[in-house]
Amino acid sequence: MADGNCLISNEWICGEYVRTRGQELTDATLEHVWITLASVAIGLLVALPLALLARRWKVVSGPVLGLTTILYTVPSLAMFSLLLPVFGVSVAVVITGLVLYSLTILVRNIMAGLASVPEEAREAARGMGYGPLRLLFGVELPLALPAVMAGLRITTVSTVSLTTVGAIIGYGGLGNLIYEGMRSFFKAEVLTASVLCVALAVVADLLLLALQRLLTPWARKSRKGTT
Repeated sequence: MADGNCLISNEWICGEYVRTRGQELTDATLEHVWITLASVAIGLLVALPLALLARRWKVVSGPVLGLTTILYTVPSLAMFSLLLPVFGVSVAVVITGLVLYSLTILVRNIMAGLASVPEEAREAARGMGYGPLRLLFGVELPLALPAVMAGLRITTVSTVSLTTVGAIIGYGGLGNLIYEGMRSFFKAEVLTASVLCVALAVVADLLLLALQRLLTPWARKSRKGTT
């Protein structure tokens, strides 16, 4: 069938749809990307002090881990609906919800990464005159990077997926196209937006994996040494 007729016949794979709706697809993809980036970045900024507090005071650890776990169990539709009275119909609802979902993974992985730092490394740093802040940012966090980056990769991929749910209030990036296509049963729109969403998740994971390997060259050397 000719490519120009695939819109009329409502085919799943339609090059004419991509050609004529290129700007719409680009805008939706860019919105999806910036919502994901903003949510993950804010989530990381919130998770780090929470993890440090939980590590510093054991009495705080239980409530922090428990609360973040409870937040993660709330269905996304319910989460966004609960945030609507606070933020109104705005992108802040989606970003806030995604930040809350990210905390359970990020907090746990940051804590796990810090716990994996050898005590000998801390003692050596203290012996060289490192204070608490310099010890944290110069020794502990760099050594905790493998666990932190693993959590960041999981969080980013799940955020790419959950962003689509924001379509219920009109801020879902590619989810808006999926939602509109499902309502009108526009096959090409549903499939194209879905494929782009999957591609975003794969590309984001590969980029973060490359960044992890760039930032932790010692991890590759240690793996080679054990083989």
